[in-house]
Formats: sequence, structure tokens, C-alpha cells
Amino acid sequence: MVNVPKSRRTFCKGKKCKKHTVHKVTQYKAGKASLYAQGKRRYDRKQSGYGGQSKPVFRKKAKTTRKIVLRMECTECKYRKQLPIKRCKHFELARSEMKDLKLPLKGRLKGTGTIM
Repeated sequence: MVNVPKSRRTFCKGKKCKKHTVHKVTQYKAGKASLYAQGKRRYDRKQSGYGGQSKPVFRKKAKTTRKIVLRMECTECKYRKQLPIKRCKHFELARSEMKDLKLPLKGRLKGTGTIM
């Protein structure tokens, strides 16, 4: 399991910065596919009408993991860059320290102020 902090000090290549600054870290996610891209238009045209599936459907998936890509945004100039890291099955961004301090109290009774 890979646990990455939500902020990281790293070099910013932006025109304003060109120095080490704090970057906000998020996980990269692919955008929604456009209906008007050339490949999609060509595929839809070929699929229309009679004749069934015209292109091969990929069925031999071999990989069980994906390469994780971190998207880092400079807090000073808003310059964004992407950083690929190794493959992993489980990935999470680190929780903030405040959430770690608020631990649940075990055995608390509802309606009474006593703890068992």
C-alpha cells in the first residue's frame, strides 16, 4: 500500500517561481472521452448500419495494477506538473493530522455521560 502526503516541497518550473515551493498533491484522473475526436467519429461511422462489431474487442488483459500518476500544483503560481510513480495495487493520499487526533471513544453509552 502506498501512502502519499497531500503536500510536498519540490522544485517549480513555472516562469514566476523557478525555486522549491510547496505543491498540493492529487491523483491524476483521465478526462471524459470526447464524442467529436477523429477516432471516435471514425469508429461510430464504421459501427453504424448492419454487420455487427467491426473492430476487434480486446480481451487479453494481463496487468493487475496501474502506474500511479501524481498531479502536483504549486501553491504560489498554480503551475501544474505530473509525476508518475511505480505500480501499486492500493494507493491513498495521506489523511490530515487533525483527523488522526479525533479518535473514537470505545464503549461510550448513549444518553449518559459515563464511559465503560
